[in-house]
Amino acid sequence: MSDASLNGTQSAKPLEGPYEAGFGDYFALLKPRVMSLVVYTALIGLLAAPVSLHWVEAFAAILFIAIGAGASGALNMWWDADIDVVMKRTAKRPIPSGRVQAQEALAVGLALSGFAVVMLWLTTNLLAAALLAFTIFFYAVVYTMWLKRSTPQNIVIGGAAGAFPPMIGWVAATGSVSIEAALMFALIFMWTPPHFWALALFMRSDYDNAEIPMLTVTHGRRVTRNHILGYTIVLAALAVGAAFTSIGGPVYLAVAVICNAIFFRDAVRIWRRDEAASELDNFKVERGFFKFSLLYVVVHFAAIWVETLLPSGFLGGWL
Repeated sequence: MSDASLNGTQSAKPLEGPYEAGFGDYFALLKPRVMSLVVYTALIGLLAAPVSLHWVEAFAAILFIAIGAGASGALNMWWDADIDVVMKRTAKRPIPSGRVQAQEALAVGLALSGFAVVMLWLTTNLLAAALLAFTIFFYAVVYTMWLKRSTPQNIVIGGAAGAFPPMIGWVAATGSVSIEAALMFALIFMWTPPHFWALALFMRSDYDNAEIPMLTVTHGRRVTRNHILGYTIVLAALAVGAAFTSIGGPVYLAVAVICNAIFFRDAVRIWRRDEAASELDNFKVERGFFKFSLLYVVVHFAAIWVETLLPSGFLGGWL
């Protein structure tokens, strides 16, 4: 999940003189805005499950999933400190700005990872804890340490890390993986590439400077625009089709049709962009698509939750 649009866009100079990190500095290591989307999708996964947890257990499950997500963020910042310092949107993060030392971030990430996994196991079940542990490993090691700097498919494969939270929430409640959990996973997994590629289009200079092989850097803007449109078409088919599964229904269908029509329209606008057009014009289109993509996830998962609250025969439901 991306926090790019929510970070500063100006480079930050390292602090001069001694500085004692405070709570806010360590909290920033956890990527709280990214964590908020993780918490949201995990909560919907838990609430959509056919098994209800006691509110204390549910609160604890979401809390430890959030801590696990934060731990992943800290480990990501530790490893990426060398490239964060040269990217405008990340230069103000705690490590490149000098507010937190890299080894402190590593210690925080490892400690919180172990704590979150063990506590989720004790409060829910072993499978949920194992999925959380795998998610942390996948984001910190598979994506951050390997894929991000080695292949333009980094965000395609690495997007799985952001797709696991609703599955973890579902498993925390039920103790098992199901087709419903897999559908929620697939929805985020297919959404992630166009979401991040739109970011890469209007922040390409950052990835150039950091020598990160994003698709915009290795294959250019035109290829990236083609990929955004292609993935958006597949995503739309998946999202609308999910309305006719056990997590969908009439309300979800209405939401999916409207949101995907807008998303597809904006993807076509990006695809049609003239590379000779002004950078400002391209920036507005790409940033608009990126910002709507955040709302896209929120609305789809809200509709999934609403469907669980409605009587089974609502509007002649087809399931």
